[in-house]
Amino acid sequence: MFDLVTLNDVLVKATGHGSRTVMMWQDADGAWKPITSDDLYGQVRALADMLRGWGVGKGDRVAILSENRWEWAVTDFATLAIGGVDVPLYPTLTPEQIGYMLRDSGAKVAVLSSREQYEKLTAAGDLPELEHVVVMDAGEFGGAVSFDALMCSAGEKKQRDAAFDAMVKSVRPEDLATIIYTSGTTGEPKGVMLTHGNVASNVNVSTGPLGFSEKDSCISFLPLSHVTARHLDYAMMCHGARLAYCPKFDQLSAAMKAVKPTVFVAVPRVYEKIRQAVEGKSALSPVKLKIMNWALATGKKHRAETLDGKSPGALGWKLAHKLVYSKIREAFGGCAEVFISGGAPLGVDTAGWFADMGIRIFEGYGLTETSPVIALNFPNAHRMGTVGKALPGVECRFAEDGELEVKGSLVFVGYWKKEKETAEVFSADGWFKTGDIGNIDKDGFLSITDRKKELLKTSGGKFIAPQPIENRLKANVLVGQAALVGDKHKFACVLISPNFQALEGWAKGQGISTGDHAALVKDAKVVKAYQEIVDKVNLGLPNYESMKRMSLVPDEWSVEDGTLTPSMKLKRRVVEKKYAKEIGEFYKDEATSSK
Repeated sequence: MFDLVTLNDVLVKATGHGSRTVMMWQDADGAWKPITSDDLYGQVRALADMLRGWGVGKGDRVAILSENRWEWAVTDFATLAIGGVDVPLYPTLTPEQIGYMLRDSGAKVAVLSSREQYEKLTAAGDLPELEHVVVMDAGEFGGAVSFDALMCSAGEKKQRDAAFDAMVKSVRPEDLATIIYTSGTTGEPKGVMLTHGNVASNVNVSTGPLGFSEKDSCISFLPLSHVTARHLDYAMMCHGARLAYCPKFDQLSAAMKAVKPTVFVAVPRVYEKIRQAVEGKSALSPVKLKIMNWALATGKKHRAETLDGKSPGALGWKLAHKLVYSKIREAFGGCAEVFISGGAPLGVDTAGWFADMGIRIFEGYGLTETSPVIALNFPNAHRMGTVGKALPGVECRFAEDGELEVKGSLVFVGYWKKEKETAEVFSADGWFKTGDIGNIDKDGFLSITDRKKELLKTSGGKFIAPQPIENRLKANVLVGQAALVGDKHKFACVLISPNFQALEGWAKGQGISTGDHAALVKDAKVVKAYQEIVDKVNLGLPNYESMKRMSLVPDEWSVEDGTLTPSMKLKRRVVEKKYAKEIGEFYKDEATSSK
């Protein structure tokens, strides 16, 4: 456990290591550059002094619109150091969304990463309260200030400054630290207000049992505008571990090979993609496929040992490790010892597959409103298929309808300028209503089955939790995303967005033309292949949950097209609206259908 009182204590810990490297970043030539603890102190002081010179003070908002970069962390720390409030914005947002959030938050300063983000800002509409714009990349950006220019004095500010340190310490736990806008899966984005005490108290207890130290390293690639990634970075800094910033997902593979992280944290979709890549590559060779299936079967026999943190000593397992398991670990850089998943349900099938490949994944759970970690699996308390036990200081209970409610210092203080919406998510006696359905077993392990608002209720009165079923479908390499539908209907159906890279490879082997996605998803052989995937999943479901009809869509759902949130969660309302015609076809003969 740590002894953080505010998030400024993270800065104190991170800048207390002198010349030791605490961060790394990649230059234009691909070389990794170090940032020492002293460098970080000087950079934060330089930016904090400039912000104060602009009249930014306690409670003022500073927006950060950037991919993961060292400048992101410096801006965050500098804002918090002066008592300001940072407003992290996803770099995938549209100009309209950026404009809404900047106006709603009343940000006085916006720190941007690139020309692309600057052009979005200029198209975001009237921003009456925005006074200063800073751009991290080099170039001319109208009246914007260069981030490099603000760092000119950083070298001479590496020495400790008593006045600056006193200002850092003057911030209180109850002071607002950040406003994080929800991704808007269920409507208009809301600004989640988290205090220093909210996040600090959560960081204090979230990672201790994982045993991290200054020997560890981690790649920061999940968007820092998401509280999970930011929380993790704070925790790693407190442990003295090194952080390597990876701004784009397509650079992750190369970064893992270069950095060789000991800790890997990702959302389930990243793990699913790695699994699909392995299965897709093996499927191209009958010999490789046979070896992979043998390795999986061998690993399954020793799954209990893997989940217990042991390295099986059986000769067969050792051979499988040499031929297969070690190659999968190489995809993570070869040195990763701790694997964590959060942000959405991992799915037992995916967790089991990795366990059978010798990799134990610690799944956790939380929300932006809870700073974010409510529960997490640890080496000394791990149960696959659950999200672990609630962290110390987190109280849990369930409402009559199964909704999880929590209480503790991690719970946010409310939504920015939205008193009505704030009141709606708290019970009469002050418990936060998570919106998730779940249960706790006799040993204290928490399981989350689905979002309360996403439960489908058939016209026969049966409730269906879509996410576990969708996760089973996504375990197949040919499935990119899946969306179960059927609320207020007689039966459930499913829309499937293919993993087109895998599908095209499979189709070529079948002699099917792959040039036109619209034609490809209507090909009889393709439809038959996906129907078999659905049928296989249906075998393990009760009749009322089984998917009676299936439709392939010609689109690969993504954050960019608005069907997924930045944390890769399905935007169910967007999907249902976009494919209203296909859903209508499912139910056009519902009244007379015998299904």
